[in-house]
Amino acid sequence: MSNPLLDNPQLPPFSAITADQVEPAIEGLISDCRRNLEEVLQSSSATGVSWDNLVAPLEEQDDRLGKAWSPVGHLNAVLNSEALRDAYTNSLSKLTAYSTEVGQNQALCQAYQSLADSEQFAELNQAQKTAVEHALRDFRLAGVDLPEDKKNRYSELKQRLSELSTEFSNNVLDATQGWFKQLDNVDALKGLPESALALAQQAAEQKQLSGYVITLDIPAYLAVMTHADDRALREEIYTAYCTRASDQGPTAGQWNNAPLIDEILSLRHELALLLGFNNYAERSLATKMASDCDQVEDFLLQLAEKSQAAARQDLQELQEFAQQLDSIEQLEAWDQAYYGEKLREQKYAISQEELRPYFPAATVVNGMFDVVSKLFGIDIKPVDADVWHEDVNFYEIHRDGAIIAQFYLDLYARENKRGGAWMDECRVRRQTPQQLQLPVAYLTCNFTPAVGGKPALLTHNEVVTLFHEFGHGLHHMLTQIDVASVSGINGVAWDAVELPSQFLENWCWEKSVIPMISGHYQSGEALPEDLLNNLLAAKNFQSAMQMLRQVEFALFDFRLHRRYDPAHPKPVQQVLDEVREQVSVIVPPAFNRFQNGFSHIFAGGYAAGYYSYKWAEVLSSDAFSRFEEEGIFNRETGRSFLTEILEKGGSEEAMALFKGFRGREPSIDALLRHSGIA
Repeated sequence: MSNPLLDNPQLPPFSAITADQVEPAIEGLISDCRRNLEEVLQSSSATGVSWDNLVAPLEEQDDRLGKAWSPVGHLNAVLNSEALRDAYTNSLSKLTAYSTEVGQNQALCQAYQSLADSEQFAELNQAQKTAVEHALRDFRLAGVDLPEDKKNRYSELKQRLSELSTEFSNNVLDATQGWFKQLDNVDALKGLPESALALAQQAAEQKQLSGYVITLDIPAYLAVMTHADDRALREEIYTAYCTRASDQGPTAGQWNNAPLIDEILSLRHELALLLGFNNYAERSLATKMASDCDQVEDFLLQLAEKSQAAARQDLQELQEFAQQLDSIEQLEAWDQAYYGEKLREQKYAISQEELRPYFPAATVVNGMFDVVSKLFGIDIKPVDADVWHEDVNFYEIHRDGAIIAQFYLDLYARENKRGGAWMDECRVRRQTPQQLQLPVAYLTCNFTPAVGGKPALLTHNEVVTLFHEFGHGLHHMLTQIDVASVSGINGVAWDAVELPSQFLENWCWEKSVIPMISGHYQSGEALPEDLLNNLLAAKNFQSAMQMLRQVEFALFDFRLHRRYDPAHPKPVQQVLDEVREQVSVIVPPAFNRFQNGFSHIFAGGYAAGYYSYKWAEVLSSDAFSRFEEEGIFNRETGRSFLTEILEKGGSEEAMALFKGFRGREPSIDALLRHSGIA
């Protein structure tokens, strides 16, 4: 029987993929890769190394393996099941071992070095040169020069870290789904908007229970924290959410990530030392724009210093407001979103919930397509494709009548789907002797689905999230680079990878753009002028507090990895508490275990790199300021961003690309101005 994962089609046959096909397919492909690698090394050694007999055939085999693995990793995140989880975990272990083995292959490293030293190297194009340089760097970072015993230890560390990261992610998913609250009395949910009540009813029906069910999925959690009048209910839901996968709260001890965090930090530190770094933060910066650890900490502390006075003012205003409104003497963590929303309503006569009817998902999506069409001269069309869920849509991107990319859009929260929002690769753009392979992306969010007979309606915050992920998608899909390892988001310095995503968010706040992405779901009428003005006026509401929250996460992550002492590891909670004492104006309750759900750094790619969000926001704000100067739909400016940033992928240094677009190095001023802090 044929295995659909091995058929190597342009698009994954999702409806034909089953969990039992995964391990045989991946094992077989890894065997093929090993065999092919030996043949490539023998051939290039016999005839002399060239791009065509070394890099091209290896890229081909990596692509085949990637095309089989991509839908597996994706389904594990969006349609999780026990069988798929087991197949994914077992296969990931084999892939990690294989990847380390290739990274430590001395003969392969020497072949790349021979290519770099050859006369032919000068004839390669910029993307090819960068691909070879990155490969040589990555061989060093994989421990290619280590003695055999240390190579083995490196391999063990990579293997175990891969397992821990998967386990961490599974624990967060299980803990999120492992708790819910059932209520028969709707009075307990007073204050919740209709959409949230309908979602709670739908959740009860899905669990075959009566009344209403509040889950810890983000749409349900945020609705309670922002709108529920019952303070005790807010406290209960907050406690359940912020103690997920920990030793605290209603599921204490189940799925506890604390021991995993300790082991991850210890193993990362050991790995960094093996490679000759002083700590894992140094290892992390080896592939980033930032030059050293001091530069990162100084950058974050500068942002904190510039934001603290405004944040204290924000907090004081919020405390006084809660006191006046409800005689709240002590503002607690579960009060902040609730009174924040009430204060926003009072100051700006606007609430996220009030905006929802004007942002039906379909209108927002089509409007977003119009925005990028104006900016970058592309057309986006829906087409039929084999998808993993009925809510998923598939699109093609056209330029000058030709298809240049495709993507899947999966917008709504549901059971067995990982929380958060992300973009990932399905297929990467690359040129083969036979054809040009087009890039294909997955774009995934967790918005409130259609409920109660209404279409899916988004808050403006969700609109911003959608634009953010689509910015990542454009970086992947609009690339003109034909070498896989530096095409799209590949090979881009991690602290610059958020530039296109944060850049695109700016259009959500433009007065001339909001009518393009909104319209009442029943009448189609435009967002009324007063609501539009209030939305824009409220843009920087509590922005200094938001800035400090992100700085807190980033500094915690960086210090955790930079200052780790294997002889006397400081308790993770203590590191977080000390960071909060230095930069935060809000300190959560002692039972809060934020770190146990911090998937970005313990199960994602952001270890000692969470600062990248703020670092790239400096780039994106400064890049957008050129559009402010020249016109937000100025076609030449749009073309410049397209050709200097989006099309070039990782083929050149991020700073060189930024300077190519902006004409100078980035400045922090635009970020502070856009945040209302300057």
